Amino acid sequence: MRRLVWSLMSVAALALAGCGNSSQSSEGGTEGGNGAAQQPPAQANQITGQVSLRDAGDVSASSKLDLTLIDVSNADAAPLATKTIEPANTLPISFQVPFNPADVNPNGLYVLKATLTDGDRKYNPPLQTQVLTKGAPTQVNIQLVAEQTPGEKELAAFTAVQKQIGGMKISSGTKLEDKVSRGWQVFREAGEVKFIREEVDYGDKGFTSTDYAYKDGKPWVVAQQKKSSKDAKPTSTERAAWTADGTLVLKTNDQGGKTSPLSDDEAASLQKQSQTILNLATNGKGK
Repeated sequence: MRRLVWSLMSVAALALAGCGNSSQSSEGGTEGGNGAAQQPPAQANQITGQVSLRDAGDVSASSKLDLTLIDVSNADAAPLATKTIEPANTLPISFQVPFNPADVNPNGLYVLKATLTDGDRKYNPPLQTQVLTKGAPTQVNIQLVAEQTPGEKELAAFTAVQKQIGGMKISSGTKLEDKVSRGWQVFREAGEVKFIREEVDYGDKGFTSTDYAYKDGKPWVVAQQKKSSKDAKPTSTERAAWTADGTLVLKTNDQGGKTSPLSDDEAASLQKQSQTILNLATNGKGK
């Protein structure tokens, strides 16, 4: 009887030991399987992606791409990172903008600003590109759109005024000089000269038709057509524009279907002509 009891106890002990080993082995396998999944993901330390142009076009070898990572929710925040790529004429452009993860404000709203500059023209995205926090990605593709140059903005405003001159007060005048016949119309609004249209016949030396626009009594935009005679088609059209502080922002010459830069001296000549006709048409009053 005693021998039977000891045998039963031995069997029970072995069974318990087997269960313990099986449980331990199973738990160890579970920990090993979940170990990688429970590791926190590596914190991002760079923004990557590509920059391209929405509309096909060429940029010059002097162009540059400026990338700025900044928290726009904090007006006083310094950029988290910046990077400049130049030249930036091979598009699309891949980029990496490294930053220090320790400097990231989890509650901040970060955007990656991208500006491509090519001479006077800038290319920017139509919408801000959010990155990094609040579920935003760290890899982005940014499309840039060409903006008007300062000169193009002035020319567009000039064209708008040009369309309105029919509703302005009009006066006219003429002047005969040695082998030169000159006539003009002055367009005023609220007692101020806004526009002058002048035609000058130089005889066998040609003919010019010029539109002058003014702001605050100062030359603003000049568009001058040069012809062989009054009824001939223009051989060239020269344009120049200045900002309120006198900065030259537009100087172009359209000739033979091509546009080329107008020289500074030629632009200065148009500005001088603008002032001369203003003095002549207003008897030196400028208004």
